[in-house]
Amino acid sequence: MTSIAIPPRRFRLQRSELAVPATSEHFFEKAARGGADVIFLDLEDAVAPSHKARGRELAIAALNDLDWGDKTMAVRVNGLDTEWGWRDIAEVAEKCPRLDLVLLPKAGGARDIEFVETLLAGIERSTGRAQPIGIEALVETALGLANVEEIARSSTRLEALIFGVGDFIISMQAPDRMVGAINPDYAVLTDSGADGKRQRHYNDQWHHAMARIATACRAYGLRPVDGPYTNFRDEEGFKASALRARALGFDGKWAIHPNQVAWANEVFTPAPEVVAWAEKVSSAMTRAAAEGRGAISIDGELIDLAHLKMTHNILERSRAITSRKRQA
Repeated sequence: MTSIAIPPRRFRLQRSELAVPATSEHFFEKAARGGADVIFLDLEDAVAPSHKARGRELAIAALNDLDWGDKTMAVRVNGLDTEWGWRDIAEVAEKCPRLDLVLLPKAGGARDIEFVETLLAGIERSTGRAQPIGIEALVETALGLANVEEIARSSTRLEALIFGVGDFIISMQAPDRMVGAINPDYAVLTDSGADGKRQRHYNDQWHHAMARIATACRAYGLRPVDGPYTNFRDEEGFKASALRARALGFDGKWAIHPNQVAWANEVFTPAPEVVAWAEKVSSAMTRAAAEGRGAISIDGELIDLAHLKMTHNILERSRAITSRKRQA
């Protein structure tokens, strides 16, 4: 086993991933013209059992008939433990050359990913597809989190893990009512101050789950993506949630409403001053390395080769965003 983290398997912009119900045809055109980096057509939670087959047909037609530009296109299939899941994968993968990713819900272990990988490989051989279909998986159960490292290293097709906080709340039997927000019960009290009063400080009750998912992703070359924030009118709350995810190393966040796309893109786009710093450091360190120096001073800060590696991540993301804007 390697002793270092595996390099990223594939770079894709995934600042925002917009959920679009497969049976809501009136949303398709707007989503295609919008600013989301990734769109997933949802066959699972957003589609009633009686409409599953119809939703699959609509998703296939939408992928084939609409111009989605340079967006990454995914379909969230139904769970493998349902009567629809395997057929969703088979029909969408077989009939949709435009499909980039299969989004698998409730991944519980490596076997789930390996099953999807095997199914996709057979379909690609039968259709002659040259570009492999990737997989992104939702970690949204206690079992999934317990096995997250196993899931992360299960397949070279796997590209991203998403923290599905809504179902995780259910799995953990937690009392949260608003998905993605802080639970005020999860707080600590300070000792009494000089005035005899104690201060209450909120904590993020899902910090451990998010940190573990992010760590597993970075260890095995995947993109970590944060899940939904269901109060779609709460811009400040959404951005605070996204900033917490960004601070832990996440690449982006789900959007369950078109308004949230711009908020996610804003948070996960490097600020101009950060890009300027990265360009300055990269240029200076490249010159220093050519002169045989591994550390230099810039604006009173000691900069070394570790900073040069930081600039690579920032500049790669910034260039990809600039390229998307030019093509839009």
